[in-house]
Amino acid sequence: MNAITRFFPLLSIVFLFSNCNSFAQKKDNYAAKIDSLIKVADPKFNGVVLIAQNGKTLYNKAYGFENFETKKPLQLDSQFEIMSNTRQITAVLILKEVEKGLIDLQTPIKKYLPELKQTWADSVTVHQLLNHTHGIIDLEKPLLFKPGTEFKYGNLGYSLLGKIIEATSKKSYSEVANAFFKELKMKNTFCYSKDKMKDVVSGYINTNNKFERVEKTMITTESIASNGIISTVGDLAIWNQNLHKGKLLKPESYQLMFQYDITAQHGFFGKEKEGYGLGIRIIEKDVIKYVGHTGLGDSFSSVNVYIPKSDLSMIVLENQSNADMDLFYATEIKIRSILFKSDLVHPKK
Repeated sequence: MNAITRFFPLLSIVFLFSNCNSFAQKKDNYAAKIDSLIKVADPKFNGVVLIAQNGKTLYNKAYGFENFETKKPLQLDSQFEIMSNTRQITAVLILKEVEKGLIDLQTPIKKYLPELKQTWADSVTVHQLLNHTHGIIDLEKPLLFKPGTEFKYGNLGYSLLGKIIEATSKKSYSEVANAFFKELKMKNTFCYSKDKMKDVVSGYINTNNKFERVEKTMITTESIASNGIISTVGDLAIWNQNLHKGKLLKPESYQLMFQYDITAQHGFFGKEKEGYGLGIRIIEKDVIKYVGHTGLGDSFSSVNVYIPKSDLSMIVLENQSNADMDLFYATEIKIRSILFKSDLVHPKK
């Protein structure tokens, strides 16, 4: 075998490896794009991001501080107030009571909360509390509209749902939820309690990238079922995997979460009105169909998005919120855009 003949097999190997490298370079690098985005984000991003697919974590990074005064950095398992993302959990707990035959979604709430003396307690249903069509704006005031006819987002409906869970389970909402988290091995998730908050990160108002700590909390004993759960990106990924893989609810109960008869607009989810189910939004008018929810309060912001077709979760928790309402979820919207254009959502054949 002469030198030229011996060279061709070697050339073939070199060609093969060079092709592999070129394929690798052509492959979408969503992770690098998210990294680059966050480095130059304005307003500054301060939080933890997790992307998971098929039950596996693909991207998980923490950026910034859990305490700006001490410059203590955020960790992957830092605990955040998730605010309104609590409601998806409360909705599941209600549906579990439905499965036991203890709650009927179409029954007026007076049956479960007989202490309510208001006349509207005889007409507002459990279902209407779940999808914010109840019209209750204050326990001592008349309804804002006829139940079931309009959408009005607020805290009170889910606080009442917490009381209904307590009435049917004969336990406090926190006992029921915390036992559920233990069962799911969500080890860093719990219901708000003053004596448990020492390891929870501090919340900050961001004004022109200057951060001011928020000392007071809007969470009360009465509002825990509405806004009072503390969690991590990792635990919320466990939650998504269990919920969307049929491990929390029976199929018919799970489907009920995504059936809707009311639509509502929200800045994070776009300009169009989209469906609101039971503690979750159903996005069907975007280029990608997905479900999810946001949370905002105490200068914390949370986003939990799930794309069923791709079995893909995007979870972002921040311990800041912007003083400018137009900048709420600014980086989260851009991260979602990167994912929607990525190979994770559009796999190459």
